[in-house]
Amino acid sequence: MGGESNYEIHQNAYIKLILHALKHKTSSVNGVLLGQISGNGDNVEIVESVPLFHSQIGLLPPLEISLIMIEEYYADKGLSIVGYFHANERSDDFEVGNVAKNIGDHIYKYFPQAALLLLDNKKLEALLKEGKDRSPVMQLYTKESSRSWKLAGADASGSLKIKEPSANIVLLDYVSSGKWKDIVDFDDHLDDISK
Repeated sequence: MGGESNYEIHQNAYIKLILHALKHKTSSVNGVLLGQISGNGDNVEIVESVPLFHSQIGLLPPLEISLIMIEEYYADKGLSIVGYFHANERSDDFEVGNVAKNIGDHIYKYFPQAALLLLDNKKLEALLKEGKDRSPVMQLYTKESSRSWKLAGADASGSLKIKEPSANIVLLDYVSSGKWKDIVDFDDHLDDISK
């Protein structure tokens, strides 16, 4: 099952998700993870991410439309939806909520090694203050045989690795230069289709 897989996220996908959360600090945000199986079938490579929503993230019609558009666009690039990203509205909320679980469950139906990534606000705050940590500021959840989402890895991030070791350094540079303002999610696109 998914708990036996190793997950590697590329720098661009990783940074885009965090910048999306920083742009909408007072809202829950979500996104999808795109990638492929690599190695001998037990490695999930997360190559790209697409920020979805920052308002009413559980609304079904826009979610279905966005997933169809994303699947069609990335299929030509050899990528499929391999997981889901969620950042909670409150910085002290470290639980995977029902909306995140339900969307993760939907992705799991089509991709059994699906990952559910939850932004770890404590780690992100520490990184922004100290700037030293190279580990992901996300918690990885996978589905176990019991069909419930469980935190993966003995140290809560053992199964998730960032492909490029300097990703957090690049992230800090992007944050200091205000690059989060350039992130456009599906909500923004629905408000103005030129984005």
